[in-house]
Amino acid sequence: MQTWALVTGATSGIGESFTRLLAANNYNIVLVARDAERLAERAQGLEKNFGVKTHILRADLATDAGCTLVEDFMRQNEIDVLINNAGFGINKSFTVSDLVVEQEMLNVLVRTPMRLTHCVLPSMKARNKGVIINVSSVAGWIAGGTYSASKSYLTVFSESLNTELAGTGVRISALCPGFTRTEFHQRGRMSMKGLPAFMWLDADALVATSWSDALAGKAVSVPGWQYRILTFILTVVPRSLVRKVGMNVRIKQRR
Repeated sequence: MQTWALVTGATSGIGESFTRLLAANNYNIVLVARDAERLAERAQGLEKNFGVKTHILRADLATDAGCTLVEDFMRQNEIDVLINNAGFGINKSFTVSDLVVEQEMLNVLVRTPMRLTHCVLPSMKARNKGVIINVSSVAGWIAGGTYSASKSYLTVFSESLNTELAGTGVRISALCPGFTRTEFHQRGRMSMKGLPAFMWLDADALVATSWSDALAGKAVSVPGWQYRILTFILTVVPRSLVRKVGMNVRIKQRR
């Protein structure tokens, strides 16, 4: 029986790493992203290197049409794994940012994962099997603008569903990475000067950890000892200090 995994933001970074890990585990891959050329290139690479089947969905998940396109596909096809990975950041304070861009980020980071999860869960529950990984962030623990707020939603959303579906064959987990070597910060024009080398994570390594944690039933996966320590500290120190740290991080990234 053929098994299919759908990955949003599949052409680069964490999403691209997930496509290779899943293909290596004999999943056929549905790749979702905006760039048709890169989608075709990644699909061909997966078919050649892993011998799996692929399907391309070119969709802008900031739009209702893009989200609906993926929902319609999932209703018509059996999806065994959903990786909600697509995302981007804004390198501006909320008080001076463009409202249209803020709405697009909210759509990609919150609305689309919620809708795709809601769409695929009934069939997963009926089959009593499936895996959903929502790519969140350790930024969800700090007060770092609307990006942090969106990631906090994804983490709590995943925890809630993990608890609700405990005892079933459906696994839901939030992947909460720290700074990872991808195109994310360059696309967002964020300055990462001065960040110590040991704080950077490798995408392939953290994806492997996330997959293992999801299969083990863990609600939240925080790869990297440095970020496990950091998130623990953030849960015990006063929130007033957490807010200051979050603001300082955002200010430095804007430089």
